[in-house]
Amino acid sequence: MSKYLTQYEARRTTPENIVQHVESGWICGSDIGLSLPPAIITAFDKHVKEKKLTDIKYHTLLEWMPIGAYNEEYPEITGVSWFSGGFAREAVNRGAAEVMPAYFRDMPSLIGSYDRLDAIFLCVSPMDENGNFSTGVSASLSEALIKKAKRIYLEVNKNMPRSVTGPVVHISQVDALCENHVELPDYPRPELEDISKKIAAYIAEEIPDESTIQFGIGAIPDAVGAALQEKRNIGIHTEMFTESMIDLIEAGAVTNAMKPLHQGKTVASFAFGSKRVYDYIHENESVKMLPIDQVNDPSIIRQLPNFMSINSAVEVDFFGQVCAESLGAMHFSGTGGQVDFVRGAVLSPGGKSFLAFPSTAKGGTVSRIKSILSPGAIVTTSKNDVNYIVTEYGIANLRGKTVRERTEALINIAHPKFREELTFEAKKRNILN
Repeated sequence: MSKYLTQYEARRTTPENIVQHVESGWICGSDIGLSLPPAIITAFDKHVKEKKLTDIKYHTLLEWMPIGAYNEEYPEITGVSWFSGGFAREAVNRGAAEVMPAYFRDMPSLIGSYDRLDAIFLCVSPMDENGNFSTGVSASLSEALIKKAKRIYLEVNKNMPRSVTGPVVHISQVDALCENHVELPDYPRPELEDISKKIAAYIAEEIPDESTIQFGIGAIPDAVGAALQEKRNIGIHTEMFTESMIDLIEAGAVTNAMKPLHQGKTVASFAFGSKRVYDYIHENESVKMLPIDQVNDPSIIRQLPNFMSINSAVEVDFFGQVCAESLGAMHFSGTGGQVDFVRGAVLSPGGKSFLAFPSTAKGGTVSRIKSILSPGAIVTTSKNDVNYIVTEYGIANLRGKTVRERTEALINIAHPKFREELTFEAKKRNILN
């Protein structure tokens, strides 16, 4: 350990000194979510402005804090969003940032294919006795970034949990590091309203004991978690680990005992949300934080019997085309892992994919079930991949159904005040007689 401490001290400096290495034209990046190091980013932005650097690109996913890459005050830095949080979303829509279209599972290989990556900046847990830093709650792309990057800079935070199985950075790989022991963001859980509970109840009826589940964060996923607490021998294999999954584990619903892969282990690629989640992951051997090309690979997901995937969407049309990443032509998020899990689930023996959302938007004035998608809407899940669509008015299995049958099923789960209009549109297009 002493030799590693010597190397540690030799590399330890301030965020301001770290960013002095950054030059014009650099391509930089961080992993998803809490991988983004706040002290280094703040110094990075200031350095770019003061030194009048130009032509810098910074790649992010689900950024949790304001950064210069998505701030109009820093035109020298172009943000490249692989999956947008709110800051990137706003910047993309005003033309100040770029979007990287990609399936989540493909991102590590895309990073590896790039000509260069000048530097990565990661928030990590403290060094262990072997000289390793854990990437903590962000395992998605870290391994690929570490392998590709010419320079590695770390922000060490004692509040970042140490993942037992996740990617690590060895002190010998590190160019420089700083310490910044701030609390990780702790986001409150949404209240469960009636619509989410109704949607969750439909989904829960379709999920048998001994299933393996995937879902994300938000009111509907939380409601699904609550609705599954009476199930038994559930497994978890998910890109995002959430607090509602801890509820299921502590309720005894999740044992991971029936999974043929990673038996007895909860599998995830990143976590975001609350201190309870971060504390649960810390040195917990029952949680495996793995790279996204392993977690989201449909050829792996299909090996898990009765795989149940629950995701959200913005709208769906009569053909079953699903938009989940734009509001019309306005950028909203990214493909993420939706298609990865839709395809993996429907290939799994007994598996099912659910795309769930309230039947209306904009205060009930717009139907999310449409004759055709809104102009400019991006198709995330294709008509050939779609399985179950769920609203508070019911559940429709579109797989193996004709367009006429799909249209009838979707109208039946649309908000009642839009059903007549949708039926008129279907007849106008000669889908219904």
